[in-house]
Amino acid sequence: MEDLVESILDYVRNDYTDYAIMINGEWGSGKTYFWNHKIKNKIESMQLNGKKYTTIYMSLYGISNLEEISKKIFIETTQLMDKNLKRYMDANEQTTIPEYAKTGLDMANFFGVTQNGDHIDYGEFFSTDDKVLCFDDLERANVDVIDILGYINNFVEHDHIKTIIICNEKELSTKLKSSNLEMKTFIATYLLDKEGDLDKVSDKPMVEKIQDKIEYVFDKANDYERIKEKLIGETFEYAPEFTYIINGLLMRYENNEDLIRFLRENTGLIISTFNKSGTRNLRILKHALNDFKKIFDMVNKYYPNTNNIVLQTMLIFTIAVSFEIKAGKITKDKFVNIKDNEEYKSILVSSRVLLTDNRQFYIKEFDNNYYYNFKSEYRFIKFIEIYVRTRIFDMKVFKDNMEVIINTVDTDKLPGYKRLLTEEYWKISDDQFDHVIDEVLEDVKEGKIRLIDVMKLFAYFSYFIKKELIHYDMRTVKSIFFNGMNVASLNSEYCENVEEELAGVTIGEVNSDIEEVLKYFNQLNIQLKDKMYIEKAEEIFKCIPMRMDLFYERFDEECMNIPIFKYYDVFQTFQRISCASNEDIMTIKEKLVNRVKLYQAEIEPEMKNIKQLKQLIDDYTKNKDATIKIVMLREFSKDLEYILDQYKVPILGGKRDDLQAGVPKVQLS
Repeated sequence: MEDLVESILDYVRNDYTDYAIMINGEWGSGKTYFWNHKIKNKIESMQLNGKKYTTIYMSLYGISNLEEISKKIFIETTQLMDKNLKRYMDANEQTTIPEYAKTGLDMANFFGVTQNGDHIDYGEFFSTDDKVLCFDDLERANVDVIDILGYINNFVEHDHIKTIIICNEKELSTKLKSSNLEMKTFIATYLLDKEGDLDKVSDKPMVEKIQDKIEYVFDKANDYERIKEKLIGETFEYAPEFTYIINGLLMRYENNEDLIRFLRENTGLIISTFNKSGTRNLRILKHALNDFKKIFDMVNKYYPNTNNIVLQTMLIFTIAVSFEIKAGKITKDKFVNIKDNEEYKSILVSSRVLLTDNRQFYIKEFDNNYYYNFKSEYRFIKFIEIYVRTRIFDMKVFKDNMEVIINTVDTDKLPGYKRLLTEEYWKISDDQFDHVIDEVLEDVKEGKIRLIDVMKLFAYFSYFIKKELIHYDMRTVKSIFFNGMNVASLNSEYCENVEEELAGVTIGEVNSDIEEVLKYFNQLNIQLKDKMYIEKAEEIFKCIPMRMDLFYERFDEECMNIPIFKYYDVFQTFQRISCASNEDIMTIKEKLVNRVKLYQAEIEPEMKNIKQLKQLIDDYTKNKDATIKIVMLREFSKDLEYILDQYKVPILGGKRDDLQAGVPKVQLS
C-alpha cells in the first residue's frame, strides 16, 4: 500500500505532466477512504518550489451535465479564499463544504467579490501549478463518460493540472455496454433486417447477432479506450489493506466504551466474517457495524448479562446477513419464512439428508461458510434478520428471541470450562469462581475438554495466577495441563484453524509459560493431523481397485493439496494400483502429474513414499515380458520419476509439513 502512495506522490512531485492517473477498484472497497486518509493530507503537506499544494475533491455521483462540474470546481476553489468561511471551517474541523450548503453560498462570488468584501486575487485563482484535482465516482455520473473524460482532458493537456480519477472500471465497462440498450437493440434489429441478415439461417443465435451489431455500431468501449489512452498515463489497481481500514471503521465507536471493547476483542471475527462474504465491499461492512451498535446497545439495556458467545454470534450473523442481502447475493425471501432458530436448524438437518429445494441448499452453504469452526447453539436470530432486511427493530420479536436465547444458554447450567470460554470471567460471581476453577481443573485432568479448548483455558489460568485470582503454583498447573492434553488428544480432532480459534483469547500477554504449552499443543495437534490423514488415506485408498469412481471423487475433492501418500503403506499402495485396470493406472498417473504442477510445495512430504513406490514398481516389472499391464506400470514409474525430479530444484516460497516447520506461529491476542 505504501508503494502505491509513493507512486501517486511521485506523479504530483513531477515538474511537468500532461496526463492524469487513475485509481481503479471495486465499489465499497475503500478508495475514497484511501484518498481522504492516505493521499490527501500527504499532498497538502508537500511543498515544492516554494509552493504548498491544494487538493480539490469532487464526487461525480449523480452529475447530470458538465456545467455542474464547473460549478463544483468554482465553489471548492473559492471557499479557500473566503476568510470568514475558512475560519469557520477550520474551527469546526471541516475540510469541504457540505453539498446542501453550497447551494446557499452568496452568488456575489461570481461577480468577483467574496463574502467578507475582499476582491479575488486572480493571480492566485488562475494558478494551476499548486492544485491537484481529484474526480471520484466516474462510473456513477449521469453524463456520458466520454464527454466527462474530454472535459477533464482540458485541465490535464492544456493547463497541466495534476489530476487523479477514482473509479470502478468493471462497472464502467458494464455501463458503457448497457446504456440506451432498448434504443440500440431497436436500431440493430432494423439494420439486420435491412441487410437481410435477420432471417438468414446460420449457426449464430439471434441474440448474438443483435449483440454483435450493437457492438459494431455503438462501440463506446473503443471510444473510451482511445480517450483513456490519451488522458490516463498510469492506472493503479487499488488493493485495500482491510485490517487497517476496519480498525479505522471501529474508531467511530470510541465513545461507546462497552461496544468498542467488545469490537476490539472480536476484530478477528469481524475480519474473518468479512473475508467469508467473498466481497471487498467495506461500505456494507460499515452499515453492518452500525446495525450491530443498535443491536448491542438494546441487548445490553434489556439483557445486560448476556453470554459473550451469544453476542459474538449476533456480530457474525449481523455482518453475514448484511452481506448476503445488500451485496445482491440472494433475494430477501431466503430468510423471510424462517421463523426461528429451531426451524433454521431443522432445515440444516434435512439438507444433510436430502436437498429438496434451493432454500435448503442455500441455508446449508450459508451455515457452512459463516459458522465454519464457530460453535454456537443459537445461530439464527430473527429480530436481527428483520432489522437488516426491513430497517425496523421489532421489539416484540426482539424480546421473544432473547427470552429463548437466555433460557437456551443458561450460564448457571453450563460446565465451568464453557463459562470461562464463552463469557467474560468477571461475570462469574466471587462465590462461584473457586468452584468453577476446581471444576475446570478436574475436567482438564480427565481429558473431557477439546485439545484446542485446553490450550485456551491455560491462557486464562496463566492470567489468573499473575493477577493472584487463584493460588496455584505455575509448575503444578502446567503439569496438570500437560497430562490433561495427553488424555484429551486421544479423543480430540485435529484443529485446522488454530490462529482463528486462539484469536478470541484476549486475556493478558503471551509469556514463556504460554509459549511452552502452546508448543506442546502444536506437537499434539500435528499428531492429530497425522492420525486424521491416516484414517482418510485408509478410507480413500481402499476404494482401489473396486470403487474407482468413489476414489476419483474423494481424491479430487480431498487429496489434491495434501500429502496423502505419506499416510498409507507403500506396499499396499503398490498392490492396489497394480490390481487396477490399465485404464485406471493411466488415469491415476495423469492425476499425480497434474497434481505436482499445482501443489508442489504442499505434497512434498509424501515424496519419500513416492520414491519407494517407484522402486517397488521397478522391481516388479524388471525382466518381465511386455504385456499391456507391464507397459502401463513402467510408464507409471517414468511419471513418478518426473514427479521426483521436480524436487531436485529447491521450492521457492514452499512450505514443509514436518514437525519443525509445520507448527503454526500463533500469538494470542
